[in-house]
Amino acid sequence: MKRNLIALFSLILCAFALLPSRKITGTVLNSALEPMKEVQVMAKGTSVSTNTDSLGKFEITVPVYAKVLVFNMEGYFTQEIKLDSSSVLQVILENMVLRPEQFKVIHEELEIEETAVADYQKSENVATIMAASPMYAPRSQSLKQRTTTESYSPITEKGFQYAEREPVTTFSADVDRAAYSNVRRFLNSGQMPPVDAVRIEEMINYFAYEYAQPKDEHPLSVKTELTDSPWNPGLKLLHIGLQAKSVSTKELPASNLVFLIDVSGSMSDENKLPLLQQAFKLLTDQLRSQDKISIVAYAGAAGVILPPTAGNENMKIREALENLEAGGSTAGGEGIELAYKLAKENFLPKGNNRVILATDGDFNVGVSSESDLQKLIEEKRKDGIFLSVMGFGMGNYKDSQMETLADKGNGNYAYIDNIQEARKEFVEEFGGTLFTVAKDVKFQIEFNPQHVQAYRLIGYENRALQNEDFNNDKKDAGEMGAGHTVTALYEIIPTGFKSDYISQTDALKYQKKNPSATEKSDEMLTLKIRYKNPDDEKSRLFDLPVKNLNAPFAAASENLRFAASVAEFGLLLRNSEYKGSASYRTVIQNAKNALGKDEEGYRSEFIKLVKTAELLDNNQKTVSKNKE
Repeated sequence: MKRNLIALFSLILCAFALLPSRKITGTVLNSALEPMKEVQVMAKGTSVSTNTDSLGKFEITVPVYAKVLVFNMEGYFTQEIKLDSSSVLQVILENMVLRPEQFKVIHEELEIEETAVADYQKSENVATIMAASPMYAPRSQSLKQRTTTESYSPITEKGFQYAEREPVTTFSADVDRAAYSNVRRFLNSGQMPPVDAVRIEEMINYFAYEYAQPKDEHPLSVKTELTDSPWNPGLKLLHIGLQAKSVSTKELPASNLVFLIDVSGSMSDENKLPLLQQAFKLLTDQLRSQDKISIVAYAGAAGVILPPTAGNENMKIREALENLEAGGSTAGGEGIELAYKLAKENFLPKGNNRVILATDGDFNVGVSSESDLQKLIEEKRKDGIFLSVMGFGMGNYKDSQMETLADKGNGNYAYIDNIQEARKEFVEEFGGTLFTVAKDVKFQIEFNPQHVQAYRLIGYENRALQNEDFNNDKKDAGEMGAGHTVTALYEIIPTGFKSDYISQTDALKYQKKNPSATEKSDEMLTLKIRYKNPDDEKSRLFDLPVKNLNAPFAAASENLRFAASVAEFGLLLRNSEYKGSASYRTVIQNAKNALGKDEEGYRSEFIKLVKTAELLDNNQKTVSKNKE
C-alpha cells in the first residue's frame, strides 16, 4: 500500500512537471523611475518565484494556468499584475511614504545642455542635480496613473546569416511608425522605453525621405545605396528606399470611413479620449462632400453614435465627437463587428473603405484574445475594408494587441502622443494614412557570396517572411499609402573580412568550389519587389540588380546618413549585441549633419530625444552602480 502511494505521488509530480509553461520578463521601478533590486516576483497560487537583479530586471517561468504576478518589497505597496498575452512587463511600485522630490520629469520642449550630461556623469548625487535643474518639474500624474501594465510583443534580434548557405532573405514592407512616437513619449516623461517597445524599422520609417517618384507603370520606385557601417568598422551598410507615388487630395477617391472609438473607463485620461477627440477633428477637417463618415463607440456595449454623414457636414461630425464620454468596460470585439458591418453597408466599389480604430488597446469584454481578434480581422478584410489603428495613452497601453490588429487588417498603425503627432498623421500625411496605392508589398534579396560573406536586416523582426511566401499571393504583407516611403537597412560583412559576429567554419565538402562566369560578377545582390494594386488579387513583380559600389559614409546621401543615425539610436535603446561602437555622441553628430530641409522640425526633435536618452541612460547606470 505504501509503495502504491509513493508511486501515485510520483506520477502526480511528473504530471505537474509536464504542464506547459511560459516565460515572463520585465523591469520593476520605483516612483522615481529607478530600477529596484531584490523585489520578490511570485506567480499567484503557485510556489514559483524569483527576485529582480541590480537593474530591476526579472525573468520567471510560470505555468500557463498562472493568471497573476505578485510583486513584493518591504516599504512598498504590494502590486498584483494580471497576465495577458504579453510576455514583457514593466511595473512601478509605490512607496508607502512618498517624498515630493521623487516626482521629477524631463520637460519635452527644453534643450538639454551638453554640460548637464557631463555633470550627470561626474556626480555621485544624481538627485541633487535633478532637483536643481530647470529641466525638471513636479509630475502632476497620480500614483494610480503611474502604475503600468503596458504590454509589448517580445522581439528577438536576428543575427548574421551566411550568404553562401542562405543567400535569399524575404520580408514584408512596414510603414507603421507607432514605435517612434511611443519611444518619444517614454523619453519625454523621463523614462527609458522598454526594450521591446523599440522597433527599429518603425523608428526609421517615422521620418520622410527624399526618394524619386515612380515614373513607369509601377506605383513604386526603389533606390539603393552602399556605404561603410558607422558603428561596426569594416562592415558595410546597404540602404534600400521604396517610394509610393504621391496623389493630390483632389484626385483621391471618395472615402467611406468608420471611426471606431473606445470610450471605456480606461480612456478617461487627458492623453486618451480628450486627445482622441481633438485628433479626429483634425481628420474631419480634411474630408470632402463626396466622403462619408460614421462613428461607432464602444464601452460595455457598442453603438452607432453618428450614422453615415457627408464629410463636409463638419459641425455635425464635431458635435458627435464632443459628446463622447468615457466610462464602463471594453467590449472591443463587439465594436469591431459593428464598425465593419456599417462599413460594408456603405461600401464604395471604387472608393477607400476603412475602419479607423482609436483605443489604448485594453479589450476585456467579448472577443479579447489576440488570436481571436486576429481571426476576426483577417475574416473582415476579405470584404475589401482596411483597418487602421491609432493608439492613445499610457499605463495600460496594449501595443502588442494593436500592432497585430493593424497588421492583419491591411492597414497602418500609429501612436498619437500629442496633438502635433495627430496633425502629422491626419493633416500632413493625410493621403498616406488613408489611401493605399499598393498592398501586400514584399521584398526579396539574393546576395552574391562573391561579395557578401554574411548579412543582417536591421529591425523588421516581426515582418520576416519565408522565402516561398514571396511568390504566394495568398500571403498577406504590408500596405503603402499615397506618398509613403519604406526604408530598410542591411548590415553586411564583406567576403574575406574577419568579424566576431560570425564564427569560422570548415569549407563544405560537396558544394561548388569554382564560381561560374555568372557568379564572377560585380553585382552584390538582386533586389525583387512584389506588390498588388489595391483592387487586385494577383501580384506584380519588378527587380533591380545592385552593384558592389561603396561610398564613404561622409559622402553618402542625407537619406542614408539620417536613417543610419536613427538605426544606431535604436541599437543603443535596445542595448543590441550588434551595436559595436555605437554611441549617443555619434548619433547626434551624424544626425546634425543630415538634417536636410526639416521644415516641420522632426529631425531636430530627434536630436533632442537622443540627448534626453543619453542623460537618462547615464542616470540609470549611475543609480545601478551606487546601489551595487
